[in-house]
Amino acid sequence: MAVVLALCSAFAYGLSDFVGGFLSRRTSAWSVAVVAQMSASTCTALIAVFVDGSPTGRDFAWAALAGIASGMGAGFLYRGFAAGRMSVVAPVSAVGAALVPVLAGNLGGERPSGIVWLGIVVALPGIWLVSRTPDPPAGTPRGPESVVRASTAEGLVDGILAGLGFGILFAALGQVPAEAGLWPLAAAQAMSIPAVIVLATGLRAAWVPRGPVVWWALLAGPLGATATGAFLLASQSGFLTVAGVLASLYPATTVLLAALVLHEKIHRAQGVGLGLCALAIVLVAGG
Repeated sequence: MAVVLALCSAFAYGLSDFVGGFLSRRTSAWSVAVVAQMSASTCTALIAVFVDGSPTGRDFAWAALAGIASGMGAGFLYRGFAAGRMSVVAPVSAVGAALVPVLAGNLGGERPSGIVWLGIVVALPGIWLVSRTPDPPAGTPRGPESVVRASTAEGLVDGILAGLGFGILFAALGQVPAEAGLWPLAAAQAMSIPAVIVLATGLRAAWVPRGPVVWWALLAGPLGATATGAFLLASQSGFLTVAGVLASLYPATTVLLAALVLHEKIHRAQGVGLGLCALAIVLVAGG
């Protein structure tokens, strides 16, 4: 069940990021993150009312850390996407999001089987490859070399910070027990809103939602709520190590949807990455 829930989380995260990344190219990435997180926290709070639980102060402390990390991850991911640095930001953030819960799970004493570890090892290059977009053909104008290097460096920073944020989100949510219910998750998503605003203010970026386009980000809210909720249940019913890696397969969702819905071509490296991701799922599920 933990494997199924983690894969559901990856699917919902992929959909949410597709919506958020698309909108971030048409309006402020930070305002998209604010609206999406507002919608997610509202959806989770409405569901939490009907779910029994007895959260403690410790649970809410982990939730606060998860919320701050979630806001950081979403903000920098959308900023990187908005600037057109997806080929750098997506793979770096996805691998970072997978590595942090693996480290946290090991420090917490988790000891998956050898087959599961093999699946985790296979998943990491799969995540990287499936997230990559091909370089432009030779001869395509790319601007001065210094500008290209600067853009790549900025994308690397955005990817590292986004991956660190999502990884800490996964690791922190993994500390919330099942008996806590869903209020800690709702609190985490509510905490992500001021986290995004503080970061945007510090970076002197616009975060106030303006114009009709940004409000389409409300659609990303239920998807984000579903993704984090499924991950929370997965980490409670299985290893955090496994849940974190499988949830980080979310770029595969985006690539597959782009191919099926938008008829975009899956390039050779992405095809290899999808194959490795599929093998990783089989190994983890079999272990």
